[in-house]
This record gives sequence, structure tokens and C-alpha cells, in this order.
Amino acid sequence: MYSAAGLAISCPEHARLESEFIEARDRMRGLIRLRKLEPAEERQLAVRVAMAIARLKEHVAGHGCERRG
Repeated sequence: MYSAAGLAISCPEHARLESEFIEARDRMRGLIRLRKLEPAEERQLAVRVAMAIARLKEHVAGHGCERRG
């Protein structure tokens, strides 16, 4: 089995979109750990993560690139 760090991304756009997702996810996780979020703020962060996932999935579907081990 491969670790996420050991898999290569050959497409620069895929790498950028994945980085965008990881950044959004980590920001949400970090803020949730730090303090109680207002419902609107939590919803906004969740939407940001969901949109990053959607953009990445759309790119993979349209471009056909994925991680390669």
C-alpha cells in the first residue's frame, strides 16, 4: 500500500487543486480545535472544503489525471 506522500502527481493543476483542498480542510480543522465556531462561520468553512473537493473531482473527471504510485 502506498502512502499519500509517496504518490506522484504529474499534473500541475491537479496538484494545485489538491493543495487548495488540503489547505481548506486543515484551516477548518484548526479553527474547530481552537474555538467554538459560529454556525455561519462553520458552514462557510464547510462550503469551502466541499467546493475544493468538487473542483478536484471535476478536474479528474475531465482531465483523467490521478495520483500515480
